[in-house]
Amino acid sequence: LRLAGGLSRCEGRVEMEQGGTWGTVCDDAWDLADANVVCRQLQCGRAVRVHGGAAFGRGSGPILRDEVGCEGHEERLRDCPAAPEHDCSHKEDAGVVCSEHQEWRLSGGRDGCAGRVEVFFRGTWSTVCDSTWYKLESSVLCRTLGCGEPLRQLSFGHTLPSRMLYQCESQQPTLAHCRWTYNKSAPCHQSRAVGVVCNGT
Repeated sequence: LRLAGGLSRCEGRVEMEQGGTWGTVCDDAWDLADANVVCRQLQCGRAVRVHGGAAFGRGSGPILRDEVGCEGHEERLRDCPAAPEHDCSHKEDAGVVCSEHQEWRLSGGRDGCAGRVEVFFRGTWSTVCDSTWYKLESSVLCRTLGCGEPLRQLSFGHTLPSRMLYQCESQQPTLAHCRWTYNKSAPCHQSRAVGVVCNGT
């Protein structure tokens, strides 16, 4: 089982392998119980969003499941009941966003390349503590967002209920590849919420 077409291994189009061939799952009756089984099987936490209509792009290969009916306690997607025949096309490929997926935005700036750093994680948006945030962390974020390189760092108040802390040792594909801690008060004590201005638009 895998998720494809997303920004991390914990979100995307649901793809499963059968007889050496990868295929997709139809979105008919696709719901949170089904998606939870997928997230747990991939060690991605729980499902926070369920998508149909090929939201992560159309897959290829056979459509291996239709009318999936997980109860939510199953260990693997293939243990769930499903219709033996399907009447679907790839425009109905099912997708999921799991709680361990992280995505970022810069909010409150003139465009998406400047503003307060916010991360979507475990179903909610959080601010990021500035206590271990340096040029390297800004650089990883600006590149991830397609915004070029960082120009300067800003400082904001924490106004969201949760906080994230990042520490990168080297240039990584995303902040999720760096060391991170979620909602631990000690390292964030007396911190401000970090903001970044990148040189792109």
